[in-house]
Amino acid sequence: MNTRKTEPSEFVSAVRASRPEDVPAITAIYAHHVLHGLASFEILPPDVNEMARRRADVLARGLPHLVAEAGTRLAGYAYAAPYRERPAYRYALEDSVYVHPDCIGRGIGRALLQALIAACTGAGGRQLIAVIGDSGNAASIGLHAACGFERTGLLPSVGFKFGRWVDSVLMQKALGEGDRTLP
Repeated sequence: MNTRKTEPSEFVSAVRASRPEDVPAITAIYAHHVLHGLASFEILPPDVNEMARRRADVLARGLPHLVAEAGTRLAGYAYAAPYRERPAYRYALEDSVYVHPDCIGRGIGRALLQALIAACTGAGGRQLIAVIGDSGNAASIGLHAACGFERTGLLPSVGFKFGRWVDSVLMQKALGEGDRTLP
């Protein structure tokens, strides 16, 4: 088995805006993470109609919802949503990145997050926040750090999943001018 880390340019054939026909594959990727991981604090995976509704909500807000392709396979997806709903938070976005379990460690997450950062900056975001499930999630913490995020906080034991308490790690990256200028 080849354990060499593959660079994104070698494995990712495209990062593009998601399309309605991508929703079943997106649903399957997310279901895997809900059922087997701590990246999401959901307990039951949503169905394809709910995932389509969530995608439509992101797009209706003018925010990016992206997928990565590896050949003919949908290898992962990422999107940004408002960090919080109150108006004062309108320039702060929260990122979500999910990679197909067969494609982890091949640069899919990095390609998606880099494209998402650019798209969020283009959409007028000033801060991008990662709320990472599980302080032991070295892959997500490392991915965000490699893309310029800084750890800004830890919320100990805020979730309970798989029979144990789970932390949330907060990481943040300024977009564009960040807070150096007024919007």
